[in-house]
Amino acid sequence: MKYRADIDGLRAIAIVPVLLFHAGFEVFSGGYVGVDVFFVISGFLITSIIMKEVQEDRFTISSFYERRARRILPSYILVVCSVIALGYYLLLPSEYVGTVYAMLASLGFVSNIYFWRNSGYFSPEAEYSPFLHTWSLSIEEQFY
Repeated sequence: MKYRADIDGLRAIAIVPVLLFHAGFEVFSGGYVGVDVFFVISGFLITSIIMKEVQEDRFTISSFYERRARRILPSYILVVCSVIALGYYLLLPSEYVGTVYAMLASLGFVSNIYFWRNSGYFSPEAEYSPFLHTWSLSIEEQFY
């Protein structure tokens, strides 16, 4: 698939309400709409790539997941290792245990379910979880 400047423009627009929401601007309390736009864009791009590979008779599930792993895993592993190492020294034992559970849920791509069942995405205690934003990776993985 060739580069699409229009899609990059949509990404730039979609990130604005997300950033403003996390910066605490109450006017943008619906910042999650930007995340929805990202999901739609990702679905469009990934479906386009898969359709092209299918038409060219070269699509395989293994190559799909290999590309995904090469793109996501390096930064994801760095975040997981950093949070667990720093958390050991910076968090209270009960906070650390909760962080380890959240990490395990994120490694299993079920952190969206974990946060939904244990705290809720918008609850005050969830706000400080270093793995809170892995819910979107979990949803993507469950979708695929």
